[in-house]
Amino acid sequence: MAGKKKTTDHDLRAEILRLVQEPKYRPLDKIEIASALGYGVARRNEVRRALRDLEQEGEIARIRKNRYVLPDAADLVTGTLSVHEAGYAFLTNEKPGQSDLFIAAENTGTAMHGDRVVARIIRGAQFSRARTPRAEGRVIRILTRANETIVGTLQQTRNFFYVVPDDPRLVHNIYVQPSSINGRQPRLSDKVVVRLEAWESRHVNPEGKIIELLGPRAAPGVDILSIVRKYHLPVEFPDAVLEEASAIPETVTANAIDGREDLRGQFIVTIDPDDARDFDDAIHVEKIKGGWQLGVHIADVSAYVRPGSGLDREAQRRGNSVYLPDRVIPMLPERLSNGVCSLNPHVDRLTHSVFLQFDRNGRMRQSRFARTVIRSAHRLTYEKAFAILKNPARDELGERLQTAWKLAALLRKKRFEHGSL
Repeated sequence: MAGKKKTTDHDLRAEILRLVQEPKYRPLDKIEIASALGYGVARRNEVRRALRDLEQEGEIARIRKNRYVLPDAADLVTGTLSVHEAGYAFLTNEKPGQSDLFIAAENTGTAMHGDRVVARIIRGAQFSRARTPRAEGRVIRILTRANETIVGTLQQTRNFFYVVPDDPRLVHNIYVQPSSINGRQPRLSDKVVVRLEAWESRHVNPEGKIIELLGPRAAPGVDILSIVRKYHLPVEFPDAVLEEASAIPETVTANAIDGREDLRGQFIVTIDPDDARDFDDAIHVEKIKGGWQLGVHIADVSAYVRPGSGLDREAQRRGNSVYLPDRVIPMLPERLSNGVCSLNPHVDRLTHSVFLQFDRNGRMRQSRFARTVIRSAHRLTYEKAFAILKNPARDELGERLQTAWKLAALLRKKRFEHGSL
C-alpha cells in the first residue's frame, strides 16, 4: 500500500480506466472500485473525485445504483444538446466522427438547450423512419447546465407569473414570484434576468428568481441590454486588470522604439467608419518603378499585453471586442483600446507592418514583415475619403488616396476575373 501514496490524479484515472476496460469487468460503484484498486477508506475521496472528473469528461458513465461503465458498453452517448423551438433536440456526440443523436421532445427530460448531457440510445439508426436515418436517444443525466440565468419577458396569467425566454430554443417558460428590485416592482412585459433554480421534474415548469430588472420591453436601449445579459457579455473589467492597464504609459517611450523600423516620416493614414473610436490598422500606398508599394500597419498590442498577465487572461476570456449599435464592449480596457493601442493621428504608435510590392498588372512580387513605429498623418472616414476621391487631387492627401484607389481598383478587377462575387 505504500506505493499507493505516490499515485497522482493522472495515475489514478488511468487505473480506473484500465479496470473498467477489462473484459471481465462488471459494473461497480465507487466503494467497490476503490476496493478493487486497493484503496482504503481514507482514500475513497480521491477515487470519488477521479470518477467524477472522468464522468464529466465522458470517459465513463454512471448507470443505475451509481455504478460505473464505459459509455459504449451501456449504449450511452455524451454530448451537447441542441434544442429546436418545437421541442425536439439533437445531441452532438463528443467523440469525433460519430453521428449525432435525435432526442424527441418527451425524451429531453429536464435538459435545456446547450446543456452537456448523457443520453441512452433507445433506437438504432437502422430502425429510424426519418429521411436522414439516425439513432434516437433519451437524456438520462445532465452533466453541466449551459445557463445559470436567462433573459426574458415577464408575463402573467390569472394565477401566476412566468417569464418567456428571449431564446426560442429555451422552450419552457420559467415560473417566478416577482419581488421589488432596487425599490421597483417588476411589471407586466418588463425585460428581466432570471436565475434558474434546480429543475428536477419535467412534469412541472422550471422555476427561478428575478435578479435584475432591465426595463419595459419597448423602452429604448432595453433590447441591447437584453443581448448583453443574454450572452453574458462582460461590461466591466476586474479591478486588477484596470490597475495593470493604468501602469502602461499613455505615450510611446524612446526605449519602446529601440530596434523598430522607423516609419514616422511616411505618409500613413487610417480609414474607418464615422463612429469608430479605436483605429487598429493604417495604410500607405506609393507609386514605385514598375508598380506600387503597399504598407499595412496593425497596432502592436503584444508590446503592452504580456503572455500570462492579467490583461492577457482577460483578453482570452473575452475573445474579441463586441460592437453593438449603441456601444462597444472592448476586449482590452479603453486605456489601451482607445489609447496607446489605437493608431490616432499625429502621435507615435508601435505597430506590426507588412510591405507588399505589386507590378503594374497587380501581381504581388515581394513581401516582408517588420516591427515598426508609425505616426498617422490623417484620420479619415469612408465618407470623407470618398469625397476627396470624387475631386482632382489638390494636396498630398488627395494624391495618396488617388494612388491607393488605383491599386485597389486593379486588385478588385483581378479578384472578379478569378471568380470573386
